[in-house]
Amino acid sequence: MALFADRADAGTQLAASLRAWRGRDAVVLGIPRGGVVVAAVVAAAYGWPLDLVPVRKLGAHGNAELTVGAIAENVRVISERTMRLTGTTPTDLERVEEAERAELARRTAAYPSPGLDLTGRVAIVVDDGVATGSTALAACRAVRGRGASEVILAVPVAPHDWEPDDGVADAFVCPHRPRDFRAVGQFYDRFPQTTDGEVARLLAPGLPT
Repeated sequence: MALFADRADAGTQLAASLRAWRGRDAVVLGIPRGGVVVAAVVAAAYGWPLDLVPVRKLGAHGNAELTVGAIAENVRVISERTMRLTGTTPTDLERVEEAERAELARRTAAYPSPGLDLTGRVAIVVDDGVATGSTALAACRAVRGRGASEVILAVPVAPHDWEPDDGVADAFVCPHRPRDFRAVGQFYDRFPQTTDGEVARLLAPGLPT
């Protein structure tokens, strides 16, 4: 059963779960691409500025959809256990990472990020859902490295038993934690691919705060 009509609906539901941070000096950072759509709704709900934190998944050998890790600026998250289970060798990972770093650089250059100063501010990292969690963890570590005083990971849906690693986020906000979890998209009626153009349009009005 779908929990959300689309990413905008997911953003509305997620925003309701973030009332405790109302009035704080916060920045909302979406994970491209779909997470930026959710983040834009959250940011608008409380008048927070919107930014993004580019992250790329690292796919397993022979199955790019199965994530063994993720990369962000100055951050690399790898699941050694998933690498073993999927038979992904260090050489396989190196090849995948080279391609994904090129794509990370392309996206970082393509999006009109305001590059907001996070020093001493609350950073609310938003995605459209968590599956394995690698991208979310990489994003949180990246914004922590930008000087945020508090990192909040906020997603509309995640597996019931998933939690961020200790010290990665100061709080985890997730209104829906289903047990029957196969993929993020199963909880949306409409879950189309978000385009670079959509991300750019959402970010452009917020330059800068």
